[in-house]
Amino acid sequence: MKKQAIVGGAALLLVVGFVAASGMYKGQEAERVETIAEEQAAVLAPDYAMSVGPEHAKVTIVEFFDPACETCAMFHKPVKELIGQHPDRVRLVLRYAPFHHGSVDVAKLLEAARRQDRYWEVLDVMFATQGKWASHHHPQPDLLWELIPAAGVDIDMDRLREDVGDFEIASIVEKDIEDAATLGIRKTPGFLVNGKSLPSFGLRQLQTLVAQEIAASY
Repeated sequence: MKKQAIVGGAALLLVVGFVAASGMYKGQEAERVETIAEEQAAVLAPDYAMSVGPEHAKVTIVEFFDPACETCAMFHKPVKELIGQHPDRVRLVLRYAPFHHGSVDVAKLLEAARRQDRYWEVLDVMFATQGKWASHHHPQPDLLWELIPAAGVDIDMDRLREDVGDFEIASIVEKDIEDAATLGIRKTPGFLVNGKSLPSFGLRQLQTLVAQEIAASY
């Protein structure tokens, strides 16, 4: 009986130790990311990145997303609504973290659409039709070449095909991938608000952190 109690106590200590170590690691990682954000602004929100909201906004949400990520699609509308609720105070910067197979090509497609000022329209179609092209077992990103015009997006498809292979576009996607690794982004969507990580993942946590940063900045 005494032996069982000792074993049970040791197991409990191991669990407590693991939880404490995990919390300490998360805290250290959050501090590391915040330091990088302060010292290397270009790693967080480079000038080339697609954004919405005023540049003078004192609160910046940086979202690393994967075009094939189902959770990213679910967050797409709520995040847009969050920006709309604070039109003069909050800015959203979109970065690519294409972890799924085929997502790099879709990220390039978005950047090519941006050259025709159709980024947001194509992004909306991409997420709305995600179930058709983004199967994790058999992704078919090439279907977007049919889905985009079928959705009525006014875009020059020939120019889109030409631009998607441009070296500059490939460099943008590669830089985003590098910065995601530097910032420790391992899952999508990955949010940073004024360089601060969410305490835990969730829409409410994002809304709360944004509200806190608005209160602190204005």
